[in-house]
Amino acid sequence: TALYAADGGSGSLMQTLNKETDTDDAGFVFQSNFETRALVGLFGSNDLRLATSQDGVNFSDGLIVDNATGIIALPNLPRFKAHTNFDNFCAADTWTKISLNTADSNDQAAFDATNNLFTAPVTGTYHVGAAVMFKQDTSNQARMGGRLVLNGSALINGSEAHVTGDHVTLKTTLSVQTLVALSAGDTVELQAIMEAQNGYAAADHTSCWGYLVG
Repeated sequence: TALYAADGGSGSLMQTLNKETDTDDAGFVFQSNFETRALVGLFGSNDLRLATSQDGVNFSDGLIVDNATGIIALPNLPRFKAHTNFDNFCAADTWTKISLNTADSNDQAAFDATNNLFTAPVTGTYHVGAAVMFKQDTSNQARMGGRLVLNGSALINGSEAHVTGDHVTLKTTLSVQTLVALSAGDTVELQAIMEAQNGYAAADHTSCWGYLVG
């Protein structure tokens, strides 16, 4: 390390940390009771890294800045996208939970494909959204609706939408999105309804997503 004082008595200081090779380390180590709890610097590469640890051995990256582009990555930001890989039957005039059984992305393993819902891993404000594509059963006179539901029962305000015009099978699609404050452990699920006639939420194109805003 080297410490430089600017000329002219300005009081400005600059500290330099230098490493010999790209794979060496240069940075600051923060400890509690002599166990490392955080790292800030260039560790193992020339990307700027901020990482934390509960045990001083295993580290989780909260922020990585690419040294070539300046692009910021948030590797552990809670986020997911999931879709259903089969046509979900929706009986007329009945809200039906959509079986989102395929995770396209699932950071922090917060999306549960077995129970078809997202569980917030930390308290915060989340952006959540979904798309439902209509597939005809016996009649194209069904009228589709969709909504996002909190903890299995409460409608998330601003997340319900309906399509009242003519439906075309495998073309008519509705989308919903909103911001919602979630506590750690809260769940979000997608529900759909076909009014007047039975119908399906189409495979592959019916999906749900979300991520932590702050």
